This record gives sequence, C-alpha cells and structure tokens, in this order.
Amino acid sequence: MSERFDFTGDELAPAYRAAVDAIEAGDLVVLPTDTVYGLAADAFKADAVQRLLDAKGRGRDMPPPVLISVVESLDALATDVPDDGRKLCEEFWPGPLTVICHAQGSLMWDLGDTQGTVALRVPDHENTRELLSRTGPLAVSSANLSGQPAALDVYDAEAQLGESVAVYLDGGEVTGGQPSTIVDLTGDVPHVVRIGALSMVDIRKVVPEATTDLEPKPADVQDEAAETAPVDDKPTDRPASASNDEPGKPADSKAPDVRPAD
Repeated sequence: MSERFDFTGDELAPAYRAAVDAIEAGDLVVLPTDTVYGLAADAFKADAVQRLLDAKGRGRDMPPPVLISVVESLDALATDVPDDGRKLCEEFWPGPLTVICHAQGSLMWDLGDTQGTVALRVPDHENTRELLSRTGPLAVSSANLSGQPAALDVYDAEAQLGESVAVYLDGGEVTGGQPSTIVDLTGDVPHVVRIGALSMVDIRKVVPEATTDLEPKPADVQDEAAETAPVDDKPTDRPASASNDEPGKPADSKAPDVRPAD
C-alpha cells in the first residue's frame, strides 16, 4: 500500500526514513525536483529499474537517467568527461542541466539499452539532494504514465501511478515546470540535444563552441514545447536526446534513448 509523506518544513525524518527503506527494498519513490516530479528507483538494482519502466509503460529502449547529489559524483559514474563538459556542470549544477556521458564500465547496473552512456543531473532541490546523499544515485524518470504530461504536484503523480509506487514525497507544487536542457558530452564538443530550462545562449556563455541541431528558442519564450523539439532528421551517431516522455523521439533509432526525469 502506498504512503504519502510531507517533504516540506523542518520535520523530515519520517519522510527520509520511509523513502530510504523503500529504495533499499527495491520499491519506487515519487519525489519533487526543481523542474517536475520524478519517479525514482535504486540505479544499481536492475529489478527496481525494470519496475520503474513497467510503472510508466516504457521499454528498455528508453532507459532513465540518474540523479546524483553532488557534482563530485560525476567521475564515479562517468568517464572521459571533457573539460568543457565539466565547466557546464560546475556552472549549472545543481540545476536544470542533464549531461549524457560515457558510463564507467565497471559499474554493476542495468538501466536498459544505454549503449554505454548515462545521463546525469544534480537537481536544484535541497531536500531531494539530501535524500540522494542517503540513498546514493537514483534512476529517475518523470512521474507520469508514458505519453502523459509530467506531474507538477504529488497528487497528479499519485493519480497516474497509483499503487505501483511505495512512497510519495509531497514537496508541494514544483515551480520549474520546464524540462532540463540536455547536453551530449560524448563527442568532440558539447552538443545540445534538447533545449529546456537553459537556452543555447546560457550554454554558449560557458562553452561558446557548443553545437545543436535544434532551432533555439529565446529564453523568454521557452515553454513545454521545448521537450518535443526533435533533433534534425539527418542520421547521427550521437546518443539520443532525452525528453520528459515520448515526444521528441530521435531520428536515429540506433542511438540509446536516454531520457531524464525532467
């Protein structure tokens, strides 16, 4: 039976305890981030990750990204991170930036058909980062059924996911709403594969050489349409873009479809 806990204020011990217990048991937890609500599972428990995919109605071709608590965890999970990629992480983490990296080959996890990559983010939500510091890295996708809008409050998430989730953490309505901007760091230069809360102007202030195949939108008019913006229709060997959900399927079906929580 699902439980809901207040995830605001000063008395958070019951929420942390319930969430940690659920994650350790291989169950699912819904938690707030700075963008949308996320559906979380232990990244190192293959059955828990599969439970996450099943709850959303997804296949292994749409592996979830991983949320971490601090930028220093980057090198524990990723390898060959370029200097420009580190600059982006140092500038925008915690925050709405997801980076696609080569995964450390020694990691004993199974996130799906990733083709050796992993999408990483540090959310700008203090309580969720504290939870991550207690659980370790979590596989997190947006808290919604596949094809439905991402939940912006715990009640919407609960209505969509129901008893498939053990613990719901109620952090109130999230104010971000926009998905994270996703940057592929596996090539020669950072390549933006989804424009979200961070615009190309924001990215190029840090890395002027950053590229994209997307039509950039001015920061002041970006909205949810950003998450459905497709990559261009030319074949590419880059890892796939990520989205809150099904829209924006990459043209190159051979690339791993790594889709972050938000």
